[in-house]
Amino acid sequence: MFSRVLIANRGEIALRVIRACKELGIETVAIFSEADRGAQYLQLADQAICVGTAKSIDSYLRIDRVIAAAELGKADAIHPGYGFLAENAHFNEVCRECNFEFIGPSPKAMEKLGDKNTAREMAIAAGVPVVPGSDGLIESNADAITAARKIGYPVLIKATAGGGGKGMRVATDEASLQTAVSQAQTEAKAAFGNPGVYLERYIDRPRHVEVQVIADQHGNVVHLHERDCSVQRRHQKLIEESPSPRLPETTRTAMCDAAVRMVKQANYYNAATVEFIVDQNDHFYFIEVNARIQVEHPVSEMISGVDLIKTQIKVAAGERLPFSQKDIQPRGAAIECRINAEDPDRNFQPCPGRIETMYIPGGLGVRVDSHAHPGYVVPPHYDSMIAKLIVHQPTRDQAIETMIRALSELRISGIKTTAAFHKAVLKQPEFVDGTVDTKWVERELLPRLKP
Repeated sequence: MFSRVLIANRGEIALRVIRACKELGIETVAIFSEADRGAQYLQLADQAICVGTAKSIDSYLRIDRVIAAAELGKADAIHPGYGFLAENAHFNEVCRECNFEFIGPSPKAMEKLGDKNTAREMAIAAGVPVVPGSDGLIESNADAITAARKIGYPVLIKATAGGGGKGMRVATDEASLQTAVSQAQTEAKAAFGNPGVYLERYIDRPRHVEVQVIADQHGNVVHLHERDCSVQRRHQKLIEESPSPRLPETTRTAMCDAAVRMVKQANYYNAATVEFIVDQNDHFYFIEVNARIQVEHPVSEMISGVDLIKTQIKVAAGERLPFSQKDIQPRGAAIECRINAEDPDRNFQPCPGRIETMYIPGGLGVRVDSHAHPGYVVPPHYDSMIAKLIVHQPTRDQAIETMIRALSELRISGIKTTAAFHKAVLKQPEFVDGTVDTKWVERELLPRLKP
């Protein structure tokens, strides 16, 4: 087992890793930017090292400074968390070349799965259903026209690198295709440094369902069942839950089995999330693999009883998984709401600033993962999430009731948050019935909530 782990991240996930390491008897090194100097969670690490100025490109994304901090802190492993360098195969490789174990997959597996087009080909090889699409990347307008005619309109143009909806466009006919491809390529180049795009059939009103997988270095692969992430705005997840409502058991089983095949096909170890879309006929199709821990991992932890961060660390140290698939029996229902420092009344405009008061909800089945506290200044430089509110109850109806109560208890003043918006979502009949899709928030809910 490792003696000291550096956390190459900040905020909530850094605190989460610190806690897991403490329970494993591992010392920790936290890094921070000038914007995060003085953050309370840094005091819980055994050592905290500044790696640069507020801008992430000058701090959390500086590979040389992160490695220097690991050397200075005498770490023997690096946990990347999520975001920043977490899915950077080059960083992964540099860590290993500098004799730091990277708590994640191998660089080769990360690189293959990080390219959506390559991952799609791997899914096909593993017998995992994929959305009908182009054979490889689009190299010219002629390629795009030929592929789109074969697939059928509307088509979705997707960047082969990155995520978060960047480099993504929909073309409804041949006249709009050329412009959509050009726009997607330009956006992908700016966001990811890679202009490559490919085409897929556009699935109308899909649900977004993903499967949490954990694998060791001895060939053992286990899934922790699925999470439904259909409540989204502009491709950004807002609420996640497990089990996925209204998903037929046969589809659920087939999807989880497909996720395991996908991970085995990639010779992958450590935590991964295999993402799918589900159409209105309950057919599922592979989207991508996230080669890291996810923001919403607590949902899977609550229903499975598995501490994913501890398991990640143990797997990276060469240990075998301490459980098999038959040991993972899902219990009850879990829901997570991402509490962001944003103003829903102003088109979810980020709302950085000082938190004056913060009252955290509690009670049976309520969990809050957060680095924020009264007096904490939410910086404008990073993601706006300040807390994750998670509930776990025997049934979904009970989980919804508990979440509404917990959201009502959560009191944060000094900044605007999305807590009241989440409460409104949970009260909508479509959410209660489990019939939302990935565009429901923008198509129906936001117009409904306008004064």
